[in-house]
Amino acid sequence: MKVDVLLGLQWGDEGKGKVVDVLTPKYDVVARFQGGPNAGHTLEFEGQKYVLRSIPSGIFQGNKVNIIGNGVVLDPALFKAEAEALEASGHPLKERLHISKKAHLILPTHRILDAAYEAAKGDAKVGTTGKGIGPTYTDKVSRNGVRVGDILHNFEQKYAAAKARHEEILKGLNYEYDLTELEKTWLEGIEYLKQFHFVDSEHEVNNLLKDGKSVLCEGAQGTMLDIDFGSYPFVTSSNTVCAGACTGLGVAPNRIGEVYGIFKAYCTRVGAGPFPSELFDETGDKMCTLGHEFGSVTGRKRRCGWIDLVALKYSVMINGVTKLIMMKSDVLDTFDIIKACVAYKVDGEEIDYFPYDITDGVEPVYAELPGWKIDMTKMQSEDEFPEEFNAYLTFLEDQLGVEIKIVSVGPDRAQTIERYTEE
Repeated sequence: MKVDVLLGLQWGDEGKGKVVDVLTPKYDVVARFQGGPNAGHTLEFEGQKYVLRSIPSGIFQGNKVNIIGNGVVLDPALFKAEAEALEASGHPLKERLHISKKAHLILPTHRILDAAYEAAKGDAKVGTTGKGIGPTYTDKVSRNGVRVGDILHNFEQKYAAAKARHEEILKGLNYEYDLTELEKTWLEGIEYLKQFHFVDSEHEVNNLLKDGKSVLCEGAQGTMLDIDFGSYPFVTSSNTVCAGACTGLGVAPNRIGEVYGIFKAYCTRVGAGPFPSELFDETGDKMCTLGHEFGSVTGRKRRCGWIDLVALKYSVMINGVTKLIMMKSDVLDTFDIIKACVAYKVDGEEIDYFPYDITDGVEPVYAELPGWKIDMTKMQSEDEFPEEFNAYLTFLEDQLGVEIKIVSVGPDRAQTIERYTEE
């Protein structure tokens, strides 16, 4: 058996949670392979709205196995709040969710360090979510991290040592803080975590594959936020690309099957960082309003712009995408003209590839297509798509070289249309 991978191709917020929930019935296992509670995956069905931060989006589908992999960083306090809310709404977790012993823990002092580092940067701040993600991955790489498995082995000693080291750093930064409440809720989270099944997830995933089980790997954030291939330094602290599924779960590269790449029909970004196709006019405001473009975790307003095919082609290449999924098509229902960035103009020269740096002096070059001017939210099959929308899909497929297999026409699970279905 192969593992299939589902990930975002833009700057995050593409709608991965909904798609995982839609695809999960086809899989036995859903495994999250990187990121932390800075990612919010929103799912809507049966009149309810859920936001998942660390728990895989397959948790709502029957008796599927859900795995938090070794590449994830986990905040016990936020995990406890998320899990208790889900259980209160009637979704049992303890028999469905397994947590890798090798996943790293976000400590209370990691969150304070995150705020202190951002404050020290002043105008050059990256715009983090303040959840302690960066400092936790920093400790992981510098071999100073505390892992989920450590809860079972000399935990108090390991936590105290890490806390003392962080407090020395904060002292050097002259950053004032109060750890009392953060630490209290965090330790309560640690006790809550002990109720769950800790596993050697690399063995579990590979044994499941050996037993013929189908596995879907779920990524967080988006490709353009990848620590290596994104718009550095305005990126997250992990590998959000397909290769991250291998390192974040212990899966060999030759076990990767389908790679589902998710993108919006337009483009958004949260926080600081370059965004060549960003709009600063009424059109951008309209996209924000119609798309409800506010962060599901932070509540921050998202910056909006036309789709960037230069960046999207780059993402398709890096990830080896085999199937595309387009979200929020309905947000563009009322626009007369639809634009798509097909090249960049840099220092007067037009280029069609993603360069080393897009921070300054990058001007988008647009192609224009007619809008479809029809409400698509009630459509149930591709046969109902207007001619102009089909032309937009064909244009995108020609540019990207990959078929758009699924189109979303609204936030609900039911507002999902599969294309190229076999007779």
